[in-house]
Amino acid sequence: MGPGIVIFFSLFGVLNGQGVRTALTTSNMFQDGGKQISIDECCKDGRVRGIDNQDCTVIPLISESTTCRIVQEQCCTAVLEDTICTNGINMAKDQGACDTQFTGSTCETKTAKMCCDCCLLGQAVQEQGLTCDHSLSLGYQCGLVSRGCCNDGAPDVETKNSLVSDKDNETLTDKDNPLPNNMCSNGLAKCAQECVGNFTCACFKGYKLKPDGKNCEDINECLLGASNCRGGEHCINTVGSFRCQREVSCGTGYELTDSNNCKDIDECESGTHNCTPDFECQNTQGSFRCLPKNQCGDGYIQDAMGSCIDINECLAQTEPCHPGQSCMNTVGSFTCQRNSINCGRGYHLNDDGNRCVDIDECKGPDGACAGHSCINLVGSFRCECKAGFIFNSISRLCEDINECRHYPGRLCAHKCENALGSYKCICTQGFKLASDGRNCDDLNECESSPCSQECSNVYGSYQCYCRRGYQLSDIDGINCEDIDECALPTRGHICSYHCHNTPGSFHCICPATGYILAPNGRSCQDVDECVTGTHTCSETESCFNVQGGFRCLSFECPPNYRQTGETRARVERSDTIRCVKSCQPNNISCVLDPVHSVSHTVISLPTFREFTKPEEIVFLRTMSPAHSSPHISSDIVFDILEGNVQNSFDIVKRQEHGMIVGVVRQVKPLIGSLNMVLKLAMNYVTSGVVSHRNIVNVHIFVSEFWF
Repeated sequence: MGPGIVIFFSLFGVLNGQGVRTALTTSNMFQDGGKQISIDECCKDGRVRGIDNQDCTVIPLISESTTCRIVQEQCCTAVLEDTICTNGINMAKDQGACDTQFTGSTCETKTAKMCCDCCLLGQAVQEQGLTCDHSLSLGYQCGLVSRGCCNDGAPDVETKNSLVSDKDNETLTDKDNPLPNNMCSNGLAKCAQECVGNFTCACFKGYKLKPDGKNCEDINECLLGASNCRGGEHCINTVGSFRCQREVSCGTGYELTDSNNCKDIDECESGTHNCTPDFECQNTQGSFRCLPKNQCGDGYIQDAMGSCIDINECLAQTEPCHPGQSCMNTVGSFTCQRNSINCGRGYHLNDDGNRCVDIDECKGPDGACAGHSCINLVGSFRCECKAGFIFNSISRLCEDINECRHYPGRLCAHKCENALGSYKCICTQGFKLASDGRNCDDLNECESSPCSQECSNVYGSYQCYCRRGYQLSDIDGINCEDIDECALPTRGHICSYHCHNTPGSFHCICPATGYILAPNGRSCQDVDECVTGTHTCSETESCFNVQGGFRCLSFECPPNYRQTGETRARVERSDTIRCVKSCQPNNISCVLDPVHSVSHTVISLPTFREFTKPEEIVFLRTMSPAHSSPHISSDIVFDILEGNVQNSFDIVKRQEHGMIVGVVRQVKPLIGSLNMVLKLAMNYVTSGVVSHRNIVNVHIFVSEFWF
């Protein structure tokens, strides 16, 4: 028989009793971590978990074998189904109704209701006097429950003629069936278990005859409630019998045997104790003890760690010595000593040793009072303490009085420090002790020159100050550090050009040429070389002062033009050299030329540090009124002809005092030094035609400085 067939039969219990037991005994063993596990053990574990009402689909596996897992789950499920079915049978027997007791659609409810209904069916068959082995086409489990409940209500004549004990039933094999050698021996009856004559078959105890009258099937005593299990035990059906198993575990230190009894676990034999090598394991009921291997001698007791501890016999025993003797404990034993006279405090035995006399504690160089006056008393003494001390009656000593603690805030102005027999006053920092030894006077720290420059004494402290141009150090508050005025955020406004820091001060520097320092020591003033005569212009050139220098200029009128006014050696900012047209007789081209005058003017500009809006630099004034006659269509148009670098300039027309003025503006910043000539035109337009034109050449010199 293969293993698969053995497992199938052992799960569903369709073989006869001995056949199943023999198959289980010879079933395969599974290896799990080196330990062999049999199918019996797999099924036993599953049944235990079924008794505990655990979920059979998620029970812990005791082996990695798939077969063992199936056995665990099926044995667990069988126990649960038996329990549920037994509840249904008991409900049918006790209540006689099922419909109102089991409601719901769960699998457990359906199983319990099926067993209840089938039991009621068996009881109805028995009450109507019909045979229990009816021919209804019921399910296998329903048929078993129905016949069981039917037979439970009437005597079973088929099973009580030939009965054997549970033990004999479990040990029978197919070869040992006790079929009698009678009239059935000719083999015509063909009974599965026993023939009782007249071709009538019977079954052993725990079995009942099937409807075919020949074969026998197991009686489930657990389903029929026919077991004799006690409270706290669970009925488990077996082939031909049943057994009772405890529902509650045996507890720590015990294990459940196959006979359903609790057996003590010998931890010493199984090696599950925790005794150290210095101890010996001794088994007890449900537990064990660790006994020391080394035993202690007399006079000692052994502790939990195995160490030997001396026994104090004087305390452990009652009157170990005779009357008149005192017990003295020794290591491992004790001794008895004769009692002597015990004098009280302040007394001692006399020389004869027969009575107690007073002790004079005041004798000796220091006495008992350690330098204080000592007065002897009978059995005692008293100290007369010095000032600053008080007598302690318990320690019988003169102890120092802590005046600072007894009189807080009343002895010293600042701090009080206790001293032996006295006290002393201490002043906080910045003060010194006054002549009375209690008050504190302010200490003038400036007398010791703690500051690097200036010191000012304040009450209880001092303050350091610095001279102008210095600041007090943030680190020590004593030393003065130079202020670098040139590094301040306003350094650009301290000096016009460059700032040079000096200890405690600073001074301003101007460019090497063209400027001198102003009286305020900060601004730079332009040197007018044309006025001071430090220029290098020739006699034919005009000197023009610019910011930071000068220019030698020479203006000549173009052909057919002549200069008006006098030629000056120095050109002012507002001076203009003007050349007017002067044609020769019969010079038609000169007469037709619209340019009537050519002018030259000079202007000096700084490099604007902050250029935020247009700067007006040149004003071209005309003699034309702003409002001309309505009968005359005339206008003046201003224009920049040449020299407008990067379109940095524009020209706008404006009315001032009723006259037309052209204003030249700088609209973009220019970085010097830079020289340029801006050629401007004033066009006089009549009826849309330029009648004549005046040219103005503006010579612009941009300094590299903003001042």
